[in-house]
Amino acid sequence: MSDLLRMRDVSLTYRSEGGDVPAVRNVDLDLDRGEIVGIAGESGCGKSTLASTILRLQPPTARVTGEVLFEGQDVLTMSWGHLRALRWAGASMVFQGALHSLNPVQRVGDQIAEPIHLHDPETSDKQAHLRVGELLEQVGLPAARARAYPHQLSGGQKQRIMIAMALACRPRLIVADEPTTALDVMVQAQVLHVLSGLVHELGVGMLMISHDLSVLADLCDRIVVMYGGRVVEQGPSKLVFGEALHPYAEALSAAFPRVGDPAARYAPSGLPGDPPDPAALPPGCSFAPRCPRVIDDCTRAVPELRSFGGDRQASCIRVGQP
Repeated sequence: MSDLLRMRDVSLTYRSEGGDVPAVRNVDLDLDRGEIVGIAGESGCGKSTLASTILRLQPPTARVTGEVLFEGQDVLTMSWGHLRALRWAGASMVFQGALHSLNPVQRVGDQIAEPIHLHDPETSDKQAHLRVGELLEQVGLPAARARAYPHQLSGGQKQRIMIAMALACRPRLIVADEPTTALDVMVQAQVLHVLSGLVHELGVGMLMISHDLSVLADLCDRIVVMYGGRVVEQGPSKLVFGEALHPYAEALSAAFPRVGDPAARYAPSGLPGDPPDPAALPPGCSFAPRCPRVIDDCTRAVPELRSFGGDRQASCIRVGQP
């Protein structure tokens, strides 16, 4: 049991004119201090929606059930005052697309200092300035960049600013939602190195969301694979991507091209079809319409997430069968 983040039976449903849309269904997830857990899956599988429940960032049209325990306290039942204190200081988020998350008419140093002043109003401007300089150096930028505007920074530098901002109030948990999207591979590697170094140096926990399997495989200790709003497999990253139990996790791993692998170059694997519409989920296993190993029993009931030893779980009735 995790003492940092523990999610149990978390479901999120959006209310719409056409009826309820189940975006996340019965998810369990644990995250410890000093650990990086990745969430993998195609677009629309519920990764970012699940992450939004940690800081209660979902829109008013969403209904969330279950438990989201941060250091033993349920985020879903917190008062607004307690929740405001939790955001930034307890848990923070690195949003996807720094270009759209930074204020274009405000110096980046002032944007990093804003949550510091908000959570500790007694902090002087001088103290905040010193803290901003420390944060910039932590993410590999000179303190002088605090006076820059977002348009004066490269994509990688802006992403580092977002990481510095997330660290401003010394949180114990960081949620990184596609933090390296649209970055070139060299800058991506630098940002990932910064993130992993901070986790091990500061002892914080990190939840990493990405559709880039190479990012998750290199960075994460454990992987959670989602499909149709549910967890279909989870376990140590090397085992999930190297010896997948669920057919969907296996297909994700096979679809990723490996440099220097002739088989991947000349016969790349893919997955036909599209993820299911949350408003019209198929009966039984959501992956059944795309699964190469489907049998009649797959469409009769939603498979349970079962343990298979070695901290591994999968929700497939065909695991262990030829």
